[in-house]
Amino acid sequence: MFTDGDIKANHFLLLVKAAALFNADQHEEAMMRVQELAKACPSADTRACWIVKAYLHVQLGNHASDDARHKEAANHFTAAVNTSSSFSKLAIHSKYEDFVVLFGWDLKSLWETANKKRCFALLRARELGEASEAHRYMMDKCDESTKANCLGWSTDFRQQCSALYHADGDAAFSASDYDKAVTLYSAAIDLDATSDTIFIKRCKAKLEMKLWEDALLDALKVNELNPSSHIGYEVKHAALHGAQRYDASIEAFQTMLLQLENAPETQTRQMRQRYRSSAEVERDMREVIHTQLADTPLRLLDTTSGLLCDREAQISVFKTSTEYKELVSSTIRHTDLQMERIAEVVATYFRCVMLSHRWEEKEPQLEDLQDKVVYELEAVGGIVKLQSFCRIAREAHYRWAWMDTCCIDKNNNTELQNSLNSMFIWYRHSALTIVYLSDVPPSSKAGALAKSAWNRRGWTVQEFLAPKVILFYQSNWTPYLNDHSPNHKESTAIMQELEDATGIDAQTLTAFRPGMTGAREKLRWASTRNTTLPEDVAYSLFGIFDIHLPVIYGETKQKALGRLLQEIVAQSGDITALDWVGESSQFNSCLPASITSYEAAACKLSSPSEDEIQTLISMLRNNVTADSASKLYTLLSNLSTPRFAHHRLDLPCIVFPVTEVKRSQARDQQSYEIKADGLHDLFIKTRETLIPFSPARSIQKKIFLVRPWNHLLLDDMQSVKDGLVPQSASQNEKGPVDVDSYSRDLRLIVRLGQQFSAFLLMQQRGGGYKRIASDQDIIAQVKDITSMHNTMDIRSLEIL
Repeated sequence: MFTDGDIKANHFLLLVKAAALFNADQHEEAMMRVQELAKACPSADTRACWIVKAYLHVQLGNHASDDARHKEAANHFTAAVNTSSSFSKLAIHSKYEDFVVLFGWDLKSLWETANKKRCFALLRARELGEASEAHRYMMDKCDESTKANCLGWSTDFRQQCSALYHADGDAAFSASDYDKAVTLYSAAIDLDATSDTIFIKRCKAKLEMKLWEDALLDALKVNELNPSSHIGYEVKHAALHGAQRYDASIEAFQTMLLQLENAPETQTRQMRQRYRSSAEVERDMREVIHTQLADTPLRLLDTTSGLLCDREAQISVFKTSTEYKELVSSTIRHTDLQMERIAEVVATYFRCVMLSHRWEEKEPQLEDLQDKVVYELEAVGGIVKLQSFCRIAREAHYRWAWMDTCCIDKNNNTELQNSLNSMFIWYRHSALTIVYLSDVPPSSKAGALAKSAWNRRGWTVQEFLAPKVILFYQSNWTPYLNDHSPNHKESTAIMQELEDATGIDAQTLTAFRPGMTGAREKLRWASTRNTTLPEDVAYSLFGIFDIHLPVIYGETKQKALGRLLQEIVAQSGDITALDWVGESSQFNSCLPASITSYEAAACKLSSPSEDEIQTLISMLRNNVTADSASKLYTLLSNLSTPRFAHHRLDLPCIVFPVTEVKRSQARDQQSYEIKADGLHDLFIKTRETLIPFSPARSIQKKIFLVRPWNHLLLDDMQSVKDGLVPQSASQNEKGPVDVDSYSRDLRLIVRLGQQFSAFLLMQQRGGGYKRIASDQDIIAQVKDITSMHNTMDIRSLEIL
């Protein structure tokens, strides 16, 4: 009746009715009526439908938000935005004021309100991507006036959204999902780029992903936002370090330390103690470097530059290297691993390759290489060998190499002394020793190594025993036997060939340890080798025995060898070095004039069977008291070890006076038959001319057969256990007899009475004795062991 058939008026009233129904909490009915009106009146003004629909969606969104149904609220607000975007905000205000009058609707700000509410609903629903997109859509679509009114709200929204992205980024970082963390932190930064904290976190995530340049940009942004932040320079250092820009990374770290030192907060200043400055690290590194280089040659060839470098030059080259800068940059931060890391890098950088070779004509000398590039020298003579050696070392990724002919200043006596005494250690600590067999042609068969002249040189003994890693190369610098394995000491074939050639067992070849043990055998190894300089026969063995002695070229071979042997006996008490055949040394008559005197195998006497020993022990029990046997054992155990002083040997021994000497009927010159108290008659050879004598005809110079005393014999006795002691000997005047000790003492007497090697000594004017026959020439045996302990003469003699 009121509309009088006016379609538009009727349409409007029906919309008013729908709004009234909505206000009466009949939400579904109201929304359904609006939908039907929009469809039923296509020719009518549908703008009113859109207005009502948008407003009702906003109200539904409000109800959902109040109930914390944020996803549902976001859907309603989105529907309101999509609906209201199709009409003009000015038209809404002027034409539909009746809705404002009837229901108090704010239609002017409907679109703006719907957008704002949608943004926060999505935010609360943790739909951060959609919330950000909704915010961007609103700010792009609104006019300048609306945008100006929304700045405060926009800032608040962006900060809240950024904070949520930030929190999700932290969770992803904690889960080591760095790619997701970077994405979330980036979204937070897009919304709010005012905080240095989030740039720090994104930088750290990028560092974990090794995105060095991207991380550096974030570090620079941190420094821009907060110039006093030490963390900004810390992450900058890490980014630059990862990008291998080490000079800049060290500079950034130094700035970080300054920031900590100048921080106003005490707690922050105390953090400075966690780190070391580059100067402190460099000081520690220099200490490690000197420790490392203590076991390497004084002068080395730089295989990269081809220059010869002394110790300081080596250090200078290292300090300009990438390895050095990387080490400084890394260890100033990780102080807990500092020394271990420094030692590892320094050891790797200064790995040295040693050359073992046979000297030939025109070997390069130190003066030929001074201030020259090895690779640029004219390829003649030994220069070719040197250049090839350096190339092989360089291709194997070794920076440093050493060759004896050109890396020692032979005019500097101090350096020469140190070099010869340290050479074994240098080879021992080499990363690799290359043996160049110049006389072994390419594609040689097994056996060529044994025939090489290299295998007959004196110095090469220590050069193949000392190293842990060794490679043999043929004349054309290809591996021997085409063996490309990293270490020929692990080659069974090559080590067997070397064992056959040298007489040194394969186990010793691969795991040799220097020292006095087995002195006689080590002397035999060197007995067939030769050296250019006679004194080197002895000097080349210093490292084998772990001996340090002065090097005195010109002292003569006998004196050099005598000093070595004297030191071996004096330090170890081992008398096996006195076991030789040949000419006596002028240094001391107990020592040989030449190393070749050790070529024969050591004297080994046959040992009696256990039955024979037990038989003799039974005989002794009836004639020797426990007390007298113990006294003999004590007397021998108290003897001192052999001592050398001023070329004189003080030798503990068992002395047997010679009572008769007569020429042998044998055709051999200087052969004699001799008799000695307590011993069976002997036949000997000696280069000395002896004057025959007998008990009826004494001579002025007394002659003795002596058995050098060896404490190892007592050590053997300690392990003896024999409980077969006769009842009559079970106790003595001092109390019960120690059965094991008594059996041990009797066994010692038996052992003393068996065959043994002896010296023939002649007394000299003014005191002292001279050895005139070799122990290997004289095999003696006690005549009557039951009475030997009563007549035995045990003392030390001074041998000249």
